[in-house]
Amino acid sequence: QVHLVESGGGLVQAGGSLRLSCAASGGIFSNYAMGWFRQAAGNEREFVGCMSWSGGSVDGVDSVKGRCTISRDNTKNTVYLQMNKLKPEDTGVYYCAASTFGISTIPKTYAYWGQGTQVTVSS
Repeated sequence: QVHLVESGGGLVQAGGSLRLSCAASGGIFSNYAMGWFRQAAGNEREFVGCMSWSGGSVDGVDSVKGRCTISRDNTKNTVYLQMNKLKPEDTGVYYCAASTFGISTIPKTYAYWGQGTQVTVSS
């Protein structure tokens, strides 16, 4: 059983930056590709980015490309999401998730999820 805990969310002005962290425990971190998703109120969960153990990555939806960077520190069992030039439409709950299926954009392929961290971007 993998336990994921996100942190780093908060209130930020448009144009600002945030770095979200996700600490994993209870499993072998190298077994998992780690992904970030977000969900705004009333919307479906949206893929933001994913990174494999070896560092291969895939970008998320077009609206975040060029503004979000995913990275991981395998020595700390932690994955990060750096978000820049934030926009009000980036507001939502951000979740990290762990998948044994490798890099994936599909939520169903992720077996473990954190509780989420709220990001609110004011205009």
